[in-house]
Amino acid sequence: MLSVIIPTEGVEQTAVATLAALVPGAAAGVIREVLLVDGTRNGVIERVADVAGCRFVGFEGSSQGAALAAGALQARSPWLMFLPAGAVLETGWIEETTQFIQAVATSGRDRAAVFRYARSPYADTGLRDILRAVVRRVIGPLGDQGLLIARDHYDRIGGYPPQARRSEARLLRRLGRSSRTVLRSQIVMVG
Repeated sequence: MLSVIIPTEGVEQTAVATLAALVPGAAAGVIREVLLVDGTRNGVIERVADVAGCRFVGFEGSSQGAALAAGALQARSPWLMFLPAGAVLETGWIEETTQFIQAVATSGRDRAAVFRYARSPYADTGLRDILRAVVRRVIGPLGDQGLLIARDHYDRIGGYPPQARRSEARLLRRLGRSSRTVLRSQIVMVG
């Protein structure tokens, strides 16, 4: 039902943390495939994908948008979940994600969802964290909150622009507040 796309930037630890949080979703049959997208060509993420039973997607380019677009092109499921490497989903995300997908299917309306951001309890709070919290309240969700969207909806709005700066923010703006839901399940960034 769901393809999970994780751009990794060649860092093993954050990719493994996110993969570990997805294991219950795979066991429940919600996740069809996980794609680890990397353009660093250092071989680390390719080995992680092999060991974890994921698909590795290499791509040309250096932008986050290029990585996300490359993963979306290779995904085979009708629903896409984009997660940054280092994102750990709170327990309960499986049921809430399933309910959201079913609600969208029965309503016939295009909707996308992001997870509720939660700062890691082990992270030091700095000025940057405070500014990002203000931005979330004023502008809306940021790319580190993940994205759950139907493939056909993603394609209709043009997907992630591969060459654009801040392509995640651009896609979230195109979705608009009216077609975007913030799920109750939290997403915590580690690493």
